[in-house]
Amino acid sequence: MSDTLLDTTTTGVPGTSRVTRANLGARLGPLIGMPLGIVLLLVIGTILSDRFFTAGNLVNVLINISILGVIVVGMAFVFITRGLADLSVPATVAVGAILTLSLQPAIGTAAAAGVGILAATGAGVVNGVLIGYARINPVITTLAVSTIVLGVAQWSVGGVIVYGSDPEAQAFLNSRVFGVPVIVIIFLIVALLGHLVLSRTSLGRWVYAAGSNPDATRASAVPLARTRATAFILTAGLSGLAGALLGITLQTARPAIGIGYEFDAITAVVVGGISLLGGSGSIPRALGGLLFVALLNNILVLQGVPTAVQGIAKGLLIVLAVSLDIYLRRKGGRS
Repeated sequence: MSDTLLDTTTTGVPGTSRVTRANLGARLGPLIGMPLGIVLLLVIGTILSDRFFTAGNLVNVLINISILGVIVVGMAFVFITRGLADLSVPATVAVGAILTLSLQPAIGTAAAAGVGILAATGAGVVNGVLIGYARINPVITTLAVSTIVLGVAQWSVGGVIVYGSDPEAQAFLNSRVFGVPVIVIIFLIVALLGHLVLSRTSLGRWVYAAGSNPDATRASAVPLARTRATAFILTAGLSGLAGALLGITLQTARPAIGIGYEFDAITAVVVGGISLLGGSGSIPRALGGLLFVALLNNILVLQGVPTAVQGIAKGLLIVLAVSLDIYLRRKGGRS
């Protein structure tokens, strides 16, 4: 049997389709690979530990990924626009947490969180202008902005730990609605909104266009600079929200509170199959990667694997995911 499928929808001429079994497999692989991987982890975890597949443990996994998941939604936008990554996440998380707790006594938790999110968004505006309009390398830009913003955050609190003063807000985030933790509900709302923006709006179409072919997009009516800037502004705002949630939940914040969130968010997005080369991916796939990494971490923790080894496992996972992405793109005909 020929290796070529007779698909006349592309050219209208039988036998001249460019869709082959090989690249069809490359297209379907990312769609079914993650669900299969998650199911495989569920099976492995259940076999290895009788505490793994319990409602309490799985709910804890969801709670643990909720704050990180808010950041992952924004990071997915950055990746799809071919913006590489936003390394200012630790700083914007810290700003959100510190301002929320430090302003809590004066203006109340909700208003303080709003100020924290706006301040983080301001850092995102700087990122967006420098990356989108001045075309400075995203890694250099976000690293520099992160250093400056973290320095300001440390200076503002004198490098000390800030404590919260609203235990009612903490209790609210830790409460449940119909058995579902409030913080998980907030995360799901953010994820749903991010998915709708990416899949149903003009901004979403511009995001994919910016990542697919920047040169062609620049020559078209798509506002490439504004689209890339928006991706970084969105990520900073969501990181500020994550910081506010983190601060309220812990009732304590320090300048280093956000360190590591950028790496975990990048890991989730890459493992979810969103390419560094941009132009493809979705929020559900990014969240699939987030869940996969969280379940893997949970299994390692339940097995008593040292933290250092868990870090090695994450690093290897990124290398494997990036290698697989490059392989599938070559098989699918994209370079």
